[in-house]
Amino acid sequence: MARAENKVTAGPTAQMVANLARKLRVRKGWTQEQLGKQLGFSGAAVSAMETLAQPASDDMLVQLERVLGDGMGIFEDARVPVRLEKFPVQFQDYALLEQQALVMRPYVTFVIHGLFQTEEYARALIGGGYPPFPEQRVEELVEARMARKVLFDRNPIALIEIVLEESVLRRVIGGPEVMRGQMLHLAECARRRNVTLQVLPMDCGLSGEHSGDRGTMNLVETLEHDRLAFLEVQGESLLITDPPKVSTLAQRYAKIQAQALDPRTSLGLIEELAGEQR
Repeated sequence: MARAENKVTAGPTAQMVANLARKLRVRKGWTQEQLGKQLGFSGAAVSAMETLAQPASDDMLVQLERVLGDGMGIFEDARVPVRLEKFPVQFQDYALLEQQALVMRPYVTFVIHGLFQTEEYARALIGGGYPPFPEQRVEELVEARMARKVLFDRNPIALIEIVLEESVLRRVIGGPEVMRGQMLHLAECARRRNVTLQVLPMDCGLSGEHSGDRGTMNLVETLEHDRLAFLEVQGESLLITDPPKVSTLAQRYAKIQAQALDPRTSLGLIEELAGEQR
């Protein structure tokens, strides 16, 4: 449903798509109704897209590329950024930063990291949150989350080192079948050459200490070799760029890695848990 607030919150890619589509339509001398007929959408849907009352859906972007793209791929290239802009505002900057990361080092304490989630796990997680989202918004967020996976196969390749607390693997989201699929997917990810996956066991410290007791963090090194950190809790987020603060978090992350199981043992535990979900 088109909403007036979308005109204010629409991201830069959605704005670019709206402006470009309108200019190309006018150049062809078409009305909104005429363009809609070419796209397979109503004139009202074209109007909503151009005014940002309802930014272009993925299907509309496909059709815009077919009808107006002229082989340039502009609307095709906009598909992933438009999906990313559907994330909550506090996550958008990080989501775009994530796609350009050279190195990522997430430490995860509650649920599987979004990059590593299956569609079924993500849908159960997002759909089960509070306050509840409308079904359309759930699907929108799931689609955007799945779009983040392009990072795994991007060129230049991104290096990903992730530490998951053991409790994350044992917390059932969506039921046994969903968790089994999630564990198998994690195992598949762990075998990638650009991924190092470790599990932080319940009894991680030699003397009972726990270096990760302050919660989740995401360390990022950009293509320009800037080092940043992203923290998120209860729907609020913080992007840290101050070098001394990022350094402290990086040292803490190194200690967490040292307390975690090695990658081979971690993979064995994940495969074992997948078997338990039968």
